[in-house]
Amino acid sequence: MPELTQALKARILAAVNDGYADQTDTLAQLVRIPSQRGEEAAAQDFMAAQYEARGYEVDRWQIDIDAIKHMPGFSPVAVSYDNAFNVVGTHRSRTRQGRSLILNGHIDVVPVGPRSQWSRDPYDPAIIDGWMHGRGAGDMKSGLIACMAALDALRRVGLQPAADVFLQSVVEEECTGNGALACLQRGYRADAAFIPEPLLPMLMRAQVGPMWFQVQVDGDPQHASAAFSGAGANAIQKAIFMIQAMDELEERWNGRKCEHTHFCDHPHPIRFNLGKIAGGDWPSSVPAWCTFDMRVAVFPGQSLEAARAEIEAFVAEVAARDPFLAKHPPKVIYHGFMAEGYELKDSEDVEAALRVSHEAVFNEPLQEYVTSAATDARFYGLYADTPAIVYGPECRMPHGNDESVNLESVRKVTQTIALFIAEWCGLEEIAA
Repeated sequence: MPELTQALKARILAAVNDGYADQTDTLAQLVRIPSQRGEEAAAQDFMAAQYEARGYEVDRWQIDIDAIKHMPGFSPVAVSYDNAFNVVGTHRSRTRQGRSLILNGHIDVVPVGPRSQWSRDPYDPAIIDGWMHGRGAGDMKSGLIACMAALDALRRVGLQPAADVFLQSVVEEECTGNGALACLQRGYRADAAFIPEPLLPMLMRAQVGPMWFQVQVDGDPQHASAAFSGAGANAIQKAIFMIQAMDELEERWNGRKCEHTHFCDHPHPIRFNLGKIAGGDWPSSVPAWCTFDMRVAVFPGQSLEAARAEIEAFVAEVAARDPFLAKHPPKVIYHGFMAEGYELKDSEDVEAALRVSHEAVFNEPLQEYVTSAATDARFYGLYADTPAIVYGPECRMPHGNDESVNLESVRKVTQTIALFIAEWCGLEEIAA
């Protein structure tokens, strides 16, 4: 394999710069394609075409719930998967002298919310003061394109990875992670995984595991005119009573953070986020029903079963404080995320490759962090015995209005990925 000399590293870094205008244009094209849950297919067609144009083997398939629902890490779903397609582009090495690699990113984005709250069209990838705007520009289409651009840079200097590399563009990261799980079910395995999530160019040491649950609250419907007399029970008001009480459980869980080494210094790792509420049918009727949906999280190593049991016991405890709810107990159901926390460990070799690559680009030591968010890294680290590192560009307002990504950070992260591939996989000359 060609030796990765300082001179060759300099050529690779320059090759990233040479292709960066095209990389930015490709990212803009992808940002223009909406890819919220259930509408990812057009964006996946775009990624498949990009991989095919580069000569990679392209695998595009519809996720089959029945094929993955028995696997560890599966999250329950209550939505259609008719339009849920994964895409993998595979580079095949001639020599396979190096270590194989998964480059994973997600194509799905969260809803944009009220467009009136955005400064511009959320799918207009305008570049303002060095930041590309648009839903998904940071989280995480920039990372997807960076992986592809890193391989493009190696080709510009006449080289390619000396091991198989799998470019995974997956769906469902924002709500279940079942897209990454489906890649494992499909048989994709490697010696390491790299996920360029936009959580800054630092090494993620640990992440929480998100859980979604819904509480269903019943009421006693009456004509609105009778409510003043105490007749009926307003399901929405009862739900608000339950929601406010959830702060107690949140405080209780955060009080245990020092039982988990990596999160002891985190200011507030567990958040009981009220993400959605719905209820009632008619303004002149006392509401007969209300549901609210929350996102919570567990620490690495924390039992999901025990967490669910504690949530259900707490809901029952709070309901018992209210005369009506005591006789009509709310129901707890689960849909979406049911994820374990993840800690990066037993990963000295892959970390070393990232550290030397990062330092060559940023001229400073690689820093670490923990996050109260989550990534698909858990699937590789927990269920496939594959060290999965998370390292990506700087994103502003992910999941919020006016999401944007710092393009200079994208350029440097792309350079780091290119050097990392060279360090981890080794290099071979492209066949004439």
